[in-house]
Amino acid sequence: MPPDGAERAHARPWELLGADALWREVTSAQDAGVAFQERYYTEFVSFLPYVLRFLFGAGQRRIFRRRDIAQVRVVAQPGAAPRVLDVHNLCLHFFFDVDIVLLVMEVGTADLPLAEAQDLLYRFGRAYPAGWDEHGNALHCMHGVEWLDAEGCLLAQSDAQERQAFIEQVVRHQAPRIASHWRFLLEPMVPDAAGATAALRYRQVEYYRMPMMAYLAVDRPGALDAEDFAALGTVAGTSSAPAADALRVQGDGIDRRFAYDRFWCAGGAAPFTRYICSGYALVVVGDANSPFFCCKERGVLSQFRHQHFLLFMIAHLQKASLLMFSDRLAEALTQLQVADADSVRSFKRRIRYAFESFLRFTHRYWFTEISDQQQIRALFRMCGQHLDLERAYAEVKTRVADMNGYLEADSLRRQANTVVRLTVVTIFGMIGTITTGFLGMNLLAEADAPMSHRMGFFIAVFGVTTALTVYTMAKSKRLSDFLDALSDERLPVWTKLKALAAVWRS
Repeated sequence: MPPDGAERAHARPWELLGADALWREVTSAQDAGVAFQERYYTEFVSFLPYVLRFLFGAGQRRIFRRRDIAQVRVVAQPGAAPRVLDVHNLCLHFFFDVDIVLLVMEVGTADLPLAEAQDLLYRFGRAYPAGWDEHGNALHCMHGVEWLDAEGCLLAQSDAQERQAFIEQVVRHQAPRIASHWRFLLEPMVPDAAGATAALRYRQVEYYRMPMMAYLAVDRPGALDAEDFAALGTVAGTSSAPAADALRVQGDGIDRRFAYDRFWCAGGAAPFTRYICSGYALVVVGDANSPFFCCKERGVLSQFRHQHFLLFMIAHLQKASLLMFSDRLAEALTQLQVADADSVRSFKRRIRYAFESFLRFTHRYWFTEISDQQQIRALFRMCGQHLDLERAYAEVKTRVADMNGYLEADSLRRQANTVVRLTVVTIFGMIGTITTGFLGMNLLAEADAPMSHRMGFFIAVFGVTTALTVYTMAKSKRLSDFLDALSDERLPVWTKLKALAAVWRS
């Protein structure tokens, strides 16, 4: 969000993180040499050249990582045993020329029952509680979340059970309260609210359930039924959850619009590997006994962390950007006061900036194809279709074009009004000019008069002429109506005289 008093965000918001922040930029020098593994090369060559310029071009994307958080201890439901997850990656992704920042977090663990894994996926990654039960326990989210450092010391914990604090935030600011453990991760950025003074402030644009990718290596993937895959694809918890019906079809199969089953067979390097994509979630399920499926350098796990992550990130970057443009247009209209000239000027600047930003977004980040590799292309298309990106893009494009068209039409209207007023002033000024200048006639022969007399006459004539010009300009609209009536041969003389009298009618 732009700072207080500014109409646009900082051009390079990552510069406002500060040198003392926990976030440190991931530079190319850090990833070069020994650290540059083969998996990064495979990731690079998987995308088309224009996508590579966005993903790996200088200055196009800035990545900041923090390393103080090593684990997260979660309690899924009241009374449940805590489960400790390893934090493998924690990054902020900034993007040049578009005011979007994405928080990326990778957590993992092993030796989980399928039901518990489904419950963790269902409850983790919620920005704030959806509500509370009669006992005051937060609904649909983790009952407790604690960030731990490498020594197991507590760094921050969730406040999901503080119901009154969340309710008061909505009442006072008409904005949800981000849970404390997520606010801690995003510091020094703070939520945008009245009274916030931080240099970096953010506003939520997507749904409060964060987009999620999940990699599950299971003992017998062929034993999973359609209900299990439906629950995983919708991140709906256990397979008995009603939300899983979204992917069910009649019979024993699942909806092929959500499943990529090219590798769902007994043969191949990674047998019984299935991808489920619902837009909000991208889940890959495979055999834990397959070395290729679990390989971090060349196998499916490597592809999941690199190629699949990037295609999922691009799709949600596009969605978040389109939501951001809609939010900005709505904000600009909310602050518009037609009777206030300063408000009108500010509105015009906001709309023009939104139009310029949308053009840059279109040429930098709007792709319908990102790779020629069949799997990446298919998964990206599935993400885009389920997120309805093309419809959202067309809608925002139309809105931005309408706003810009309105500004252009308003500018032309103002120019036309100015031309009309100047024409009226010229017509009535021409009368005096011709009258006094006819045949070079001088009404007052003051050429040989003292300088003081001539200056006096000059100042007097200048003052009268200026007053008449200003008065004519003030009455130019009504005088223009009179001239239109005067030039209309169909109107009687009496109507033309009434048009002349209307010039001085209050």
